[in-house]
Amino acid sequence: MTTTSTSVDHNVDNQDSVLEPESVEQSTDIVVTNWKEISWQGLWKNNPALVQLLGLCPLLAVTNTFINALGLALATMLVLIVSNLTISLVQQWVTKEIRIPVFIMIIASFVTMIELLMNAYTYGLYLSLGIFIPLIVTNCAIIGRAEAFASKNPPKAAAFDGLMMGLGFAVILLLLGGSREILGQGTLFDGAQLLFGDWATALRIEIFQFDQQFLLAILPPGAFIGMGFIIAGKNYLDHKHEQKQKAQGEKHKAQRARVTTVN
Repeated sequence: MTTTSTSVDHNVDNQDSVLEPESVEQSTDIVVTNWKEISWQGLWKNNPALVQLLGLCPLLAVTNTFINALGLALATMLVLIVSNLTISLVQQWVTKEIRIPVFIMIIASFVTMIELLMNAYTYGLYLSLGIFIPLIVTNCAIIGRAEAFASKNPPKAAAFDGLMMGLGFAVILLLLGGSREILGQGTLFDGAQLLFGDWATALRIEIFQFDQQFLLAILPPGAFIGMGFIIAGKNYLDHKHEQKQKAQGEKHKAQRARVTTVN
């Protein structure tokens, strides 16, 4: 009896030792999948500018040049990262009833810090962006991520979500700002010295010359039109991807049916 019990215990131990690596591997796969999903959500599937249509006020008003768009993109991304991280760290001490005012105060604090830094080190860009720097506080993309994700997830995931959402928002800002500057002024990187210093004046590229600027591209109506084209392009790519997946699924079903018939 003792020998049997010992052998059974030994077998159980062996089974546990065999199962442990598999369970660790499965949990690692889950973590990797989560990081990929956060990236995919922020950059494409749930892009704050293209899908959620949040932050349109600065998106349409400031993106008349690439450098203006880059300045606002960097400021917004930095606020998203640090506010998500901070809110995730303090979530356990914030009650449900007062969470929104607390989140707004945290976001406003970081926006104020960034505004003061821009005032000190990039004064020209600070004047160019104007009221749209403090208006980052009211950007629904930031408060939305704080409420929907940062307050319910650990700090690393919250900071990474802020980075991906900020990158997704920044890509659209830069795409819109660059296209509007090229079409409206015929230049790219005009005013780079406002962000990078006097040495960046050499970065300015004159693609073609205008006798008069194309005002439709520079003014907010051009931003609406450009944004519409970008959203239409994303929807077209999503539709093509869905059609491709559907065709592959039907092909796979047909192959399985053929194999079943042969058997």
